[in-house]
Amino acid sequence: MGLANLVPGISGGTMLLATGVYPQFISAVAEVTTLRFRAPVLFLLACVALGAAGAIAVGAGVIGALLDRYPAAMYCLFIGLTLGGAPLLWRLLRPADRTVACSAAVAVALMGLLAAGEPVRAGTGTEAAGATSAMLAIAGFAGGAAMILPGVSGAYLLLVLGQYRAIVDAVASVVASARAGDAAAVAATLPILLPVAVGVGLGVVGVSNLVKLLLTRYRRATLGFLLGLLLGSVIGLWPFPTVPSAPQAGAGVALAATGFVVSWTIARLEGGA
Repeated sequence: MGLANLVPGISGGTMLLATGVYPQFISAVAEVTTLRFRAPVLFLLACVALGAAGAIAVGAGVIGALLDRYPAAMYCLFIGLTLGGAPLLWRLLRPADRTVACSAAVAVALMGLLAAGEPVRAGTGTEAAGATSAMLAIAGFAGGAAMILPGVSGAYLLLVLGQYRAIVDAVASVVASARAGDAAAVAATLPILLPVAVGVGLGVVGVSNLVKLLLTRYRRATLGFLLGLLLGSVIGLWPFPTVPSAPQAGAGVALAATGFVVSWTIARLEGGA
């Protein structure tokens, strides 16, 4: 989830869904917001939060470099990672009915529209030079909501809001400064990172409670919609602007298959299949 939230076009929620922990995660967040603190729930949240934070800290610089050098290869891998969660979600939905089909079709269509309107794929677009605390908090809220909603890219929303480069650079700076023991440099990033952190927390809590409510009252329609978001997210990840050559296609299929096997295996282990 942490790595996904660094990449425009990929959703952290998609990764939660692909690895089979999505329902448990949103239920855990919703439970904690009611001030119930059970040890298994806290352990689940700690594992996800620490894993995501660690991935963001390590990957803030690496992901950008890999996307700059090998964009097609990275997006092929991301497609596989995304699709690896589809079999697990399909098992929860069988047999398909009209409700599932309609909600999935709506979600795929929405993802297609989002992909069609996406101005840039990586953080290379022109962004606002300044970043107010309010705007950073709004960007954090959008990113937090996208962590929960499969198919909605938090990094893409940060690009739209003009805060992607400021936030990613601040994360990379605080990690480098912490390694160097430069407390002053770490403190200099707090005016950027603190509003973002507050916004992320509010976004995660609010959307988790909403999704839990929908799963409780409209389970099949909601799961069908989530499946559609999962499948539709591939539209925005398609890596080739033109028809690929045979070697490009072969390498892309191999990378996508690798990603699929990784997330599918994790999902099977999680689901006890």
